[in-house]
Amino acid sequence: MKLSNKVALITGAGSGIGRASAVLFSREGAEVAVACRTVEHGQETVDLIRDIGGKAVFIKTDVSKADEVAGMVRTTVDTYGRLDILFNNAGVASIPMPTEEFEEERWDKIMAVNAKGIFLGCKYTIPFMKSQGGGVIINTASASGVRPRPGTSAYSASKGAAIVLTKALALELAPFGIRVNCINPVATETPMATWLATSGQNKDVIATIPLGRFAQPEEIAYAALYLASDESAMVTGIALDVDGGRAI
Repeated sequence: MKLSNKVALITGAGSGIGRASAVLFSREGAEVAVACRTVEHGQETVDLIRDIGGKAVFIKTDVSKADEVAGMVRTTVDTYGRLDILFNNAGVASIPMPTEEFEEERWDKIMAVNAKGIFLGCKYTIPFMKSQGGGVIINTASASGVRPRPGTSAYSASKGAAIVLTKALALELAPFGIRVNCINPVATETPMATWLATSGQNKDVIATIPLGRFAQPEEIAYAALYLASDESAMVTGIALDVDGGRAI
């Protein structure tokens, strides 16, 4: 029970990495706030947690909107009385395409969720963590933020921003006992990764991963559990590669 007596807020928790992390965190003793845009998916995650005897609440949230993120954080604190772990996991991807063909609106959407969403989550969580004497923030970045693939300029830029934002916040918040780290997953078998199949790039992507396969959501969740727990009490400011060796 590595997260006993902890409260965790996880965005993008309606599927994939977010759902796997929400269920795992609950198994490890955390009370969980499940945040995502789709009510049906979020409630499914809540039901999974309650089925194993855990405590969970669903909060419908678009992480690109400041008022909704502020409400998400406030609801979590009002429900559980504190907030110990923020996992900024929500993200969007895009089918690879040449930069000159990329629409400005698509660029803005990717940046709004993958980079601004992290900023907003932190902005509204930090005051609570400071007041309670510490906490943990985890951000989902990507192997693409370190080693981009052709045609992924917007996505890779947003994930590179997530990595640097993590490091900047780690320095800023260390005096307050708040640790900030991020995870760089390789392509993971989640609903968001269906673009790999539709674009016919599965084999090409797998060929770049030394371990020869996609990651599973649970494998990323275990990395998040380590960063959320006291086992990583001396760890802050890192970008943890969970990429099957792709960054070597």
